[in-house]
Amino acid sequence: MSHNKKFRFAIDRGGTFTDVFAKCPDGRIRVLKLLSEDPQHYKDAPAEGIRRILQEETGKALDSDGNIDSSLIEWIRMGTTVATNALLERKGEKMAFVTNKGFKDILVIGNQARPKIFALNIKRPEILYSETVEVECRVIPAMEGKCELGKLGANWPTVQGKTGEKFLVVNSPNKEQIKRDLLKLKEKGINSIAVALAHSYSHFEHEEIIGDIAKELGFKHVSLSHQVIPMVRLVPRAFTSCADAYLTPHVKRYTDGFSSRFKNNLEGTSVLFMQSDGGLTPMANFNGARAILSGPAGGVVGYAVTTWQKETDLPVIGFDMGGTSTDVSRFAGTYEHVYESTTAGVTIQSPQLDVNTVAAGGGSMLFFRSGMFVVGPESAGAHPGPVCYKKGGPLTVTDANLVLGRLLPEHFPHIFGPNENAPLDKEETLKKFTELTEKINKYLSSQGHEKEPMSIEEVGLGFIRVANEAMCRPIRALTQAKGYDTSRHALACFGGAGGQHACAIARSLGMRTVFVHKYAGILSAYGMALADVVHEAQESCAKIYASENFSYFDQRLIALEAQCTEALLKQGFDKDHIVLEPYLHMRYDGTDCALMCSPSKEGGDQATKHGNFLKPFIERYKSEFGFIIQHRNIIVDDIRVRGIGKSDLEEEILIEVSTDTPSPKSVTKVYFPNGYRDTNVYFLNELKAQQTIKGPAIIMDQLSTILVQPDCTAVITKYGDIKITIGSGEMEKVGPELDSIQLSIFSHRFMSIAEQMGRNA
Repeated sequence: MSHNKKFRFAIDRGGTFTDVFAKCPDGRIRVLKLLSEDPQHYKDAPAEGIRRILQEETGKALDSDGNIDSSLIEWIRMGTTVATNALLERKGEKMAFVTNKGFKDILVIGNQARPKIFALNIKRPEILYSETVEVECRVIPAMEGKCELGKLGANWPTVQGKTGEKFLVVNSPNKEQIKRDLLKLKEKGINSIAVALAHSYSHFEHEEIIGDIAKELGFKHVSLSHQVIPMVRLVPRAFTSCADAYLTPHVKRYTDGFSSRFKNNLEGTSVLFMQSDGGLTPMANFNGARAILSGPAGGVVGYAVTTWQKETDLPVIGFDMGGTSTDVSRFAGTYEHVYESTTAGVTIQSPQLDVNTVAAGGGSMLFFRSGMFVVGPESAGAHPGPVCYKKGGPLTVTDANLVLGRLLPEHFPHIFGPNENAPLDKEETLKKFTELTEKINKYLSSQGHEKEPMSIEEVGLGFIRVANEAMCRPIRALTQAKGYDTSRHALACFGGAGGQHACAIARSLGMRTVFVHKYAGILSAYGMALADVVHEAQESCAKIYASENFSYFDQRLIALEAQCTEALLKQGFDKDHIVLEPYLHMRYDGTDCALMCSPSKEGGDQATKHGNFLKPFIERYKSEFGFIIQHRNIIVDDIRVRGIGKSDLEEEILIEVSTDTPSPKSVTKVYFPNGYRDTNVYFLNELKAQQTIKGPAIIMDQLSTILVQPDCTAVITKYGDIKITIGSGEMEKVGPELDSIQLSIFSHRFMSIAEQMGRNA
């Protein structure tokens, strides 16, 4: 392994834990996990993680001013949930929305989608902006030869947009009036605005006028929709611009605060942040609209690089179970992106990895409501955390795993309690579960159940089963809803809590293979170290995919490729390490669903110099919708190039091989559906390649706990990872005493069916 002269850090700041992966100058790997929020002991978890490792390795992490010595650091790569949390909790920047007169309520109306189809009390998500300014300016498409607008606007000036379309200027902006309106916003303490005008994806002169006035007046942040995302459709473009104006100042405050804890504000140190599309970008370019999936994206890169075609040829489902939520995604050789997604009621039109999230993680709270077992969506978070964290928190999934014997306090990091030096508190967890069990049995008795009262273990296992079913839902949505057979996938399990649930999740979905990387507990952070640097260039288009326009597509793609190449060369990549991926955003004329398509290399009459975009479009359209539309023009909405600066991959190290049966470090009691079972405990760092472990067993790592269930077999790979083969499993006890659990499970399954029917309708 080649040795660098300085430390390299990759960090995932999650909702509950912050994971730190560090490569030391001598090539050794250091890993660390600490609470994301612990205000009594540190202000910022990523900076604290770096400080601790530097202090332990060098003995002097701080300079004379008390700042972390950045001269010891070669680079830092980070993913963070700062933008996601600000959007979910509505804690972003106070901002205003500027649009055309008459369009004031366009984002309140939105697209009229109803995400919770069975909810009787509809709660509309809060809008992001505090004020709205309507500007009396308007352009409309000329629609030559298609309607009577030409006669109606005989005296209106005609302009040509970026896409070549002609527009009629109904009203030009009144600069003095705009200045007066924006000054009123300043007086109300608003320093960030989003400007989104109709048709500005092509004709953006009016947006630029408003933006220039805002900057002259001293607005600190101005998001112009044609710069944020130059795509058709006003509603998602306006939502995305508002998200950028709402989140980017919040993100910048975080990055400024982070860098201020280092010597010279990290000047001279490469600092890259993970974007939602799975690519890294310099800290100065990190913005709110592309930061929504910053944290989960690192995990996708991590399992894609470490699992795909390593120990299995199956496509891979990534299962990232953290403290607050569980993220699932799919990888089959290429990253699967979506170009429009809705988060916390805000539709964002920006490239994102196709990640489905469910509010069920290790910190998800447990409730017994109306005779049903309920897991989440409320989370105990990092502070106060679960009951067992010894900070007065509520019962959570982590507590359920603890009472079932699936977590071993003696092998867990002693980072809990008021002084951050205590182990998990099983005694207090048992006390709280006893109270909850009494409440459940009292309810069941009042409903006429004559069976024996439920035990604490049955209650704990019931909550685990409900949580597992909740986590299966997004996996089904990612596979079955898109025409894939869930059982024909391998499950790549990671995240701090994932190892305890992997076998049960895989069995429930009919999957036979589970893969757990040796860095599973911090795989999102490790993924940051493996990720590539990405620069994207995009422009709008409104031309038919036809041979007479192929030269135009090639010309624009070449221009965008040059932009990406120049940006990556400036970041230190040579041309041999730059990969350019061209895309066309295509849809059938008269439809509203565009697909971002990369070219196949097949030639023919329908091929540009960059390849054939038509064949992939038709194949994807038929796969998604089950049909194609014959004899209909295909419109290219946008042209896009994704430039990738390839990172040097971390080298995998072969471990010692042994065919001897490993000896357990200890034996513990773990509760399974048919009662307690003696369960061997192993340490992952002491196991050797090709060694086999039959379930039930627990494999302890310093950052995660992996439960190998009965009738499952784990094998250690040549690189020290774990490959688990799922057996048929033990029959679960099902009877009247478990009706509350079954009811909760079936409610999730029925909802999964309803959601898929809704997507296919």
